[in-house]
Amino acid sequence: MPQTIDDCRPGTVPLLIFGCGYVGLRVAQAWQGYGWPVYALTRSRAAVLAAQGIVPLVGDVLQAESLPPLPPDVAVLYAIGYDRTHPASMHAVYVDGLAHVLDRLASPCRFVYVSSTSVYGQTDGSWVDEDSPTEPLEESGRIVRAAEQLLQQRLPQAVIVRSGGIYGPQRLLRRRQQLLAGEPLTGDPERWLNLVHVDDLVAALLLVLDQSPPGQIYNAVDDQPVSRRQFYTLLAQLYGGPAPHFATSSAESLAPHRRVANRRLKQLGWRPRYPTIYTGLPAAVAASETPP
Repeated sequence: MPQTIDDCRPGTVPLLIFGCGYVGLRVAQAWQGYGWPVYALTRSRAAVLAAQGIVPLVGDVLQAESLPPLPPDVAVLYAIGYDRTHPASMHAVYVDGLAHVLDRLASPCRFVYVSSTSVYGQTDGSWVDEDSPTEPLEESGRIVRAAEQLLQQRLPQAVIVRSGGIYGPQRLLRRRQQLLAGEPLTGDPERWLNLVHVDDLVAALLLVLDQSPPGQIYNAVDDQPVSRRQFYTLLAQLYGGPAPHFATSSAESLAPHRRVANRRLKQLGWRPRYPTIYTGLPAAVAASETPP
């Protein structure tokens, strides 16, 4: 079994992905370029993954008995997100599902877990980094943090990447009709957003899989937090719609409001292709409008 970082770098072992979706599929395609196989657990997309040259493993992290034998001597990317259309609770998906996988998984040579900056609960607009307190006020943030803690207890050498809000091609359209229709957007327009273009997140994950020491935590966000007003104003301009307006509520006082620093990931050598939304959003909108 591979025992060192060099033994587990891209191009030296297969990759096993849990959550081969918007982000995971892009990582899979990059890993295939190294000439090594990629396995991915899926509930229902086996044919789709096989058509991409990925070896599908059919099973559900929510049902421990459904998990198939998992390949040994692999690097692991765990990128399972919460599907709001699924009846399972967020806790079941993030915490119980992870526990089921860790029960079944033989010691991997590398385990990278995609988490979220929602674990930071600061509401005062301050800067935070990987050493800042993680005391989220929102239930979703507490669940994400509980999953991190479970992983750290069970697999201390695992690497955690806390992603900001992910945007990119075909991941902008949820608010498009609201913007074009001039409908109010929910949320405080002056609260900070910490974002990352999908291409830059994929680059960060590949870098971490390649070079990170065990047990590290990284924030994957771009260089410049922006307010909600700045983000949606630019998005409206790119769509050719009216300037956005917002509807706030008293619950906003409990919403996260912090600027997330990416210095540790940059120290590892990461350089985002899209360091701000002012380069990333135009590229993402243009790609979204281009037929596949």
